[in-house]
Amino acid sequence: MQDIRWKAFWLHFCWCFCCLIVGWIFNQETAWLVYAAGILAYIAGHLYWIHRLYLWALKPSLNFIPNGKGIWEYIFANLYQEMRRHSRSQSQLSSTLERLRHATSALPDGVVVLNNRNEIEWFNEPAIQRLGLKRHHDEGQPIYYLLRQAEFVEYLQAEDYSEPLKLKSWRSPDITLELQIIPFASKQRLLICRDVSALEKTEVMRRDFIANVSHELRTPLTVIGGFLETISDMQGEISPDIQPYFDMMQAQTTRMRRIIEDLLTLSTIENNATLKDESDLQMLPLLNQLVNDARALSQGQHTITLHAETTVNLRGSYNELLSAMSNLTSNAVRYTPAQGHIDIDWQMRGEHVVFSVRDTGIGIDAHHLPRLTERFYRVDSGRSRDTGGTGLGLSIVKHILHHHQAQLQIESEAGQGSCFSIVFPPQRILSA
Repeated sequence: MQDIRWKAFWLHFCWCFCCLIVGWIFNQETAWLVYAAGILAYIAGHLYWIHRLYLWALKPSLNFIPNGKGIWEYIFANLYQEMRRHSRSQSQLSSTLERLRHATSALPDGVVVLNNRNEIEWFNEPAIQRLGLKRHHDEGQPIYYLLRQAEFVEYLQAEDYSEPLKLKSWRSPDITLELQIIPFASKQRLLICRDVSALEKTEVMRRDFIANVSHELRTPLTVIGGFLETISDMQGEISPDIQPYFDMMQAQTTRMRRIIEDLLTLSTIENNATLKDESDLQMLPLLNQLVNDARALSQGQHTITLHAETTVNLRGSYNELLSAMSNLTSNAVRYTPAQGHIDIDWQMRGEHVVFSVRDTGIGIDAHHLPRLTERFYRVDSGRSRDTGGTGLGLSIVKHILHHHQAQLQIESEAGQGSCFSIVFPPQRILSA
């Protein structure tokens, strides 16, 4: 660019020098006429090449780019180089995009690319099979025009894509689809669709197996427990040496019955996809019952306090919420040494209402926290058995909270106590 400016400067300088010679030979008027004619010719040349550039820009092609003269030769040469670089980049981009599309088409899962208006830009072959999309016909259509299920529309509009959505296929009731949206780029989204029918059937079989086995075991355990209680009550007829064995059998039978009852509760909650006994709840009586139950379990060994916003109530299932909250409070009592403190809170935090149980108990190491809601997962199996835990309580809590669109948050540190919080969404909150 610097060379072009200098060439233009020296061209103008030389022309001015020539005009000075003409003025010296002839006269000043003639020199000015020659200077003006040269400037006009110079401008006319630029206008000509600008016109050629305009005509080429209407149909740009590397093969037909003008050669140019003078300064325009440099301009067209640089333009030619830029066009070549752009063409190579375009070819590489097209090749990469084509490879990406081939790779995406080979995926077993359906993939749909959505723009910022949730309109379909592209989809692969599995998406055609699972979602019933049509090539060229459905491109550019909003995805909710084609997937009209209310659950999917709510999932799309909520913009909380941390968990996938399971739907029964509208094309076949025997097929279960798992849909998940992944945001990327500038407000674009990927809709991933996979067939989880086999996994769903396996999960149903597992739940049915647990429920059936639990039902079958409950009756014989009840009979055995009844006989053991009868034998234990036979004072004077049992040798003192044998009595501890009966007490041990009675304790283990009671523990097995608790495990079976929790398994049946968990199975019932898992099989109920929606709340059946949902109603508007007054939270203060429920919270007072929690405190009374916790104090009865503590037997005066702990300081238990309640802090509640009495004007905030909730819509949900009384029995399920009582079960979940009672589980958290009873855990706090069991795992807090005597003379410890347990604080139960029911407070608004921004748009959410939070139920929390904070204790000064033994605490939990950080690496255990992600697995606490797994079935039968125990931080310390020996301590859990001593306190009467079954390892299913927090798993039951997790499923109950799923019914109420709530989240469980856990803060804990070994030796420093724990805080278990249930965060309820705004749509569940009722004002007094």
